[in-house]
Amino acid sequence: MANTEKEAVLRAAAQALGAQPEYLWRDAPGDAVLRRADNRKWFAVLLTVPRARLGLPGAGAADILNVKCDPVLAGSLRLRAGILPAYHMNKEKWLTVLLDGTVERALVLDLLAASYRLTAPAARRPPRPRPSAGPAVWVAPANPGYFDVAAAFAADPVLLWKQTARVAAGDTVYLYMAAPVAAVLYRCRVLEADIPYEHEGAVRIRRVMRLRLLHTYAPGEFPIARLRELGLSAVRSQRHAPPRLARALEQAAEQA
Repeated sequence: MANTEKEAVLRAAAQALGAQPEYLWRDAPGDAVLRRADNRKWFAVLLTVPRARLGLPGAGAADILNVKCDPVLAGSLRLRAGILPAYHMNKEKWLTVLLDGTVERALVLDLLAASYRLTAPAARRPPRPRPSAGPAVWVAPANPGYFDVAAAFAADPVLLWKQTARVAAGDTVYLYMAAPVAAVLYRCRVLEADIPYEHEGAVRIRRVMRLRLLHTYAPGEFPIARLRELGLSAVRSQRHAPPRLARALEQAAEQA
């Protein structure tokens, strides 16, 4: 019996992305890859895999779709039913999606389109110069309704984060969680900055930085009321931390 979800993926790939399936494996004649025409990179893989190999209950096999995913979003997407760590692919950059109706078709096709964009040829841009005045201290906003930072850090203390300011490797970035948390929760070190990136989803991303988690604050340590007392009136974008706030955040982390 034909899998209508798999057929929908193949139809969208052909009609919207101009990609036809390539059947590469003799021992798995129904498995296919989808490539971009410009650089021949795979942007999707359709497989039929025994459920046991995916850690799923029950006998038999499952039809799956492997897609490349924005690592910033991968952690929260894997919390959804029907979306798993990538099967036989890089688990930081790829996801496995069940094609059994568990994941709504609109989301499956959105992930397919996003994977197509993420595998496009990337024109590398040189890092932006910044005056050498030592490491800087930044506060960056995070929306808990859009991305589960806690789950991401629980899975890996290093993650990619959208960059909008002149951040450099060695800088410190404090992540401020927006309402309903409304507090600084994470102290991070910038491992790498100005990484070219292409993402056109709900949040447009052109550059990212690689952050390592150094310290987690309790929600009551640095709520928005205390941030205002220490000179930070609002966190609408990445910005320099006022010196008083930077000192207080550093001291709190060191004394923990």
